[in-house]
Amino acid sequence: MHYRNRTLFTLLFAGMLSLTTAQTLAEQDAHHHHGGGAAAKLSLHNGAKWKTDATLRQGMEHIRNLLEPQLTAIHNDKLKPMQYGVLTKKINAELSAIVTGCKLDKEADAMLHLVLADIIEGTDGLGGKNKQLGRHGGTVKIYQALENYNTYFDHPGWRPITHVE
Repeated sequence: MHYRNRTLFTLLFAGMLSLTTAQTLAEQDAHHHHGGGAAAKLSLHNGAKWKTDATLRQGMEHIRNLLEPQLTAIHNDKLKPMQYGVLTKKINAELSAIVTGCKLDKEADAMLHLVLADIIEGTDGLGGKNKQLGRHGGTVKIYQALENYNTYFDHPGWRPITHVE
């Protein structure tokens, strides 16, 4: 199977069916790219942020913009299960668009998959599929993934989430 098609299948399957944890996805990706069993860790590209493309920037901005306005309601336990479900579906749609349209080089793509794996795990918590992580934990996981995206990827004009309690 072509690399991008295999990756798309893995990400969509994990995100939609929650049968693969984000950690397993990251380990599989690390094994594929580095030839070993050790899990890959986010890192800069020779001290610089990884390049992005328009599809990735648009999708990550959409995820950020979906999450930020909901943070206060989530923090205060005011979001209803149906609202969590809608948020989860919208984030998963953005993940799908990123995976299908993003064209990064192999190394940047491997780093991106680590960020996306955390977002997938977070959406599993948001959607109630990962009871151990929970909805709050899922929110934190996505927030941290967006922070990592900002740290490791060059996205001109990126606005970090401001969380007001």
